[in-house]
Amino acid sequence: MFVEHLGLQDFRNYETAEVSLARGANVFVGRNGQGKTNLAESLAYLATLGSHRVSQDAPLVREGKDAAFVRARLAHGERRVTLDLQINKQGANKARVNGAPVKPAELPRYAHVVLFAPEDLQIVRGDPSARRKFADQMLIQRRPRMAGIIADYERVLKQRNALLKSARSRGVKGEGLSTLDVWDDKLITLGSQLIDARLAFAAEMAAPVAAAYTAIAGADHSPTLSWVLSITGADPEENETSTAGAESGTTAEQFRAALAAKRGSELERGLTLVGPHRDDLLLTVRGLPVKGYASHGESWSVALALRLASAELLREELSAGDPILILDDVFAELDAQRRTRLADLAAGYEQVIVTSAVEEDVPTQLRAHVVRVQSGQIIAIEPRETPETSEPRETPKTPEPRRTPEEDEPF
Repeated sequence: MFVEHLGLQDFRNYETAEVSLARGANVFVGRNGQGKTNLAESLAYLATLGSHRVSQDAPLVREGKDAAFVRARLAHGERRVTLDLQINKQGANKARVNGAPVKPAELPRYAHVVLFAPEDLQIVRGDPSARRKFADQMLIQRRPRMAGIIADYERVLKQRNALLKSARSRGVKGEGLSTLDVWDDKLITLGSQLIDARLAFAAEMAAPVAAAYTAIAGADHSPTLSWVLSITGADPEENETSTAGAESGTTAEQFRAALAAKRGSELERGLTLVGPHRDDLLLTVRGLPVKGYASHGESWSVALALRLASAELLREELSAGDPILILDDVFAELDAQRRTRLADLAAGYEQVIVTSAVEEDVPTQLRAHVVRVQSGQIIAIEPRETPETSEPRETPKTPEPRRTPEEDEPF
């Protein structure tokens, strides 16, 4: 699978943008702050239903506008699929597939993207929330129905927390709060599905992460990943990563027992203290946690390995071909050996998109199709030279999107 064409309207700093992309290697080049990453971000949003830079949608909409629009034409073998997304500052987003209205949650079925950016260092060095977000976005890409489970869990969690806070303010004790049992049932049903999916994901990632790390770092430091679960006695959000030992029973049974054990503490604090929202993905190299022990180079290698392993999982599962691999402003941070190793790995994907402030930072084999960006405009496209194309081709600074009558209809 690869993107043939990308169109934006009022997305970040773009009033309008239209850019054609090639199978194989593509590079967005421009000084910092010009909009290179915004192009990559728009593509990744179609696959993950979220930004890798911000947690809310409002910053994605250009200042003074109420909505941003993203359109991508994807090639799935001989088939072409056009995805349209309307991102609203307020209210629900809207989407279309080949002109037909769909729920935005349907888009990851068609768009498969793995993006690596400098922000990914927060996956290995940041709070547990960054690692949970990484895992959950991959779950959504692989099983789009997980988007609904995660959203429903967060909704139930919010309502349960509101009930706990209300009970605390009124001085209600556990025995006087029978309605909490109803929310417990819902939380356990949804949370258990999420926990089980995360555990399976970690197990499936083990071998690909180890292989990718060795390929990038040039050394075998035995990287591992495993979940530290609050339902077994740990609390990563409170920096308590030692568990009370493995519990017997299903995930749902462990979850229910943990909620019962924490009922008093939850009423005192007005907060749900166990569940997947408080778990952490423990990453190690050389037998030590990456966070706090790994060097800068090791941290970069682990973060890259997580993304490359994710791409490999998708590559094995997708009938439509490779996922699109996006490397956002990565090569400037790597030494010469890691640059070469990463370029060799990336070159094997059906389409790879690279962003860079300095074109020479990108290895030659990934500079086949260059798109130059300046001040939120596509100023030039320089495709690989062929007998028909021997010189760079200039493009208008602010090209108007071409739409069919059906496509012009409002969402």
